[in-house]
Amino acid sequence: MASQGRQGVTSARQLADRLGLSVATVSRALNNHPDIAEETRVRVLKMADSAGYIPRVGRRPTNVIGLVYPTDPVRADYGNFESAMLAGILEGVNEQRFDVTFINIGRDRNPSDSYTQFFRAKGVRGVIVRTVQPHARLAEEIADDGFPCVVIADRSDQPNVNYVCSDSRADSMRAVQHLVHLGHRRIALGVHSVLDRDHRDRRDGYLDALREAGMTPDPTLMLQARASMEGGATCINRLLSLPDPPTAVYFTDPLTTVGALHRCLVLGVHVPKDLSVVGFDDGDVRYKTFPQYTAVCQDAAQMGLEAARWLTRSLAAGGVLPAFRVHRPTSLSMNDSTGAPPARPVRLSHSGGRVLASN
Repeated sequence: MASQGRQGVTSARQLADRLGLSVATVSRALNNHPDIAEETRVRVLKMADSAGYIPRVGRRPTNVIGLVYPTDPVRADYGNFESAMLAGILEGVNEQRFDVTFINIGRDRNPSDSYTQFFRAKGVRGVIVRTVQPHARLAEEIADDGFPCVVIADRSDQPNVNYVCSDSRADSMRAVQHLVHLGHRRIALGVHSVLDRDHRDRRDGYLDALREAGMTPDPTLMLQARASMEGGATCINRLLSLPDPPTAVYFTDPLTTVGALHRCLVLGVHVPKDLSVVGFDDGDVRYKTFPQYTAVCQDAAQMGLEAARWLTRSLAAGGVLPAFRVHRPTSLSMNDSTGAPPARPVRLSHSGGRVLASN
């Protein structure tokens, strides 16, 4: 049986013949049907894995890749990155005439299944992995299992992990240096509460700029918040309620930036006259706010395009392409949300309803 398992299997009927089971039983096991005994399901999946079985649609192998999330795909707090990335992925798969499906690992995968078994049962030939904390090792586990994959918007020190990511540390440093050169000395940071590598890069760029300028980072000015409109508003409320509030803020996420600008508008805090704001952008959000904001920018669509193009080319070529480990540069877009610091920084009253000049 072991030698048979190493021979290619191209149909559920061949699996059934080798296992001495009905085709219906094998089909149900491959699709995790609840009526199948666990022992039978594991036996079928083990044979399918060792035999290299790939599900078929009709008489043709599937030309489908999966866009894999550890939990719910495309939540609201993922912001515009997901839509821009998906647009790039859809463009990238067209070259080799592949399609894309969304896969929720946390919802659908049985912990006893290998990733190869799971993805083959899903009918996909390769996956683009969108890792989100606290699931940072997901891509490494998939790569260790030997299934074709590429990570997007993250990176790994593990040599068998393919990825495309942006390096935002240098431009984050440049953004804060810009504020320093304008004369700001109380510069705050609003960073995503989920400190993945991207947001750690942005935080570290902020710290690099302060240290280069001889400024000691103030922990009271470094806030973590959800990447959401509400998170940005909360940061503004907290920062402008400090006894010694900042005159400038760097937000590391587009939604947080937009929420902060909106909160300033509601409070009557004029940007940049009263408070300078630098944000982050995955596309063109910075041009849709008032004022248009200065931003560190990454091209989410380009990352999606490159990930999908490499993966589908690799699958079409039988997996013979060289490793794919791409660091894309970001850019700094100067707009209307930064200026010289005010003579007296603004702060909120205890009620939060009024803007007062600090003493």
